Amino acid sequence: MSTRSTAQRKDGAIGVLVADDHAAVLEGLTAIIGRQADMIVVGTANTGAQAVALWQKTRPHVTLLDLRMPVLDGFDAMVAIRRQDAAAKIVVLTMFDTDEDISRAIKAGAKGYLLKDAQWEDLLDCIRRVHAGETCLPSEVVAKLAAGISSEALTGREREVLALLARGKSNKEIAAHLYISETTVKSHLRSIFTKLKVLNRTEALAAASRRGLVQL
Repeated sequence: MSTRSTAQRKDGAIGVLVADDHAAVLEGLTAIIGRQADMIVVGTANTGAQAVALWQKTRPHVTLLDLRMPVLDGFDAMVAIRRQDAAAKIVVLTMFDTDEDISRAIKAGAKGYLLKDAQWEDLLDCIRRVHAGETCLPSEVVAKLAAGISSEALTGREREVLALLARGKSNKEIAAHLYISETTVKSHLRSIFTKLKVLNRTEALAAASRRGLVQL
């Protein structure tokens, strides 16, 4: 975890806080952002908790945040930051692009969402746009977000059934685990198939995995 004092900032530069738990990624981001005439890295963090603490200390113009970090993940870090300032500008930079991840990030307050294989130019442009008050969502991210919103949400019980399905459990085993009848399990599965717009268990697991509902 590191910070740069306000006094050291370039005049008028966009102060960026960078949080990622991979040292090489963190170093690369810090280097490329630091070379921009209109940007400066005001702090770096490798956990979500550090990101929140540094945000409080540095008050960056834009926070660049990974989703999967130890101690506190990116989602919870965003919530914690925006609890202090609802106008905080956050850009998610991640390897994950499931419907669920994108939807959760936007709901948590992200103003930008990019994948780590994005071009540097696109990342820098996104930081500038978010700093200017715009939203930065690539077309493929918008499409996945729309797909997630248009899909009917699964109930808590349906998610439990789906999770057990992903573990290879049979209807009988799912029923025993959840203390419900096999008939009820079949009813939940029919509802899951309808909501995910699939025809069978295999398709349901594939669709759920794409949306980030289960990990196979």
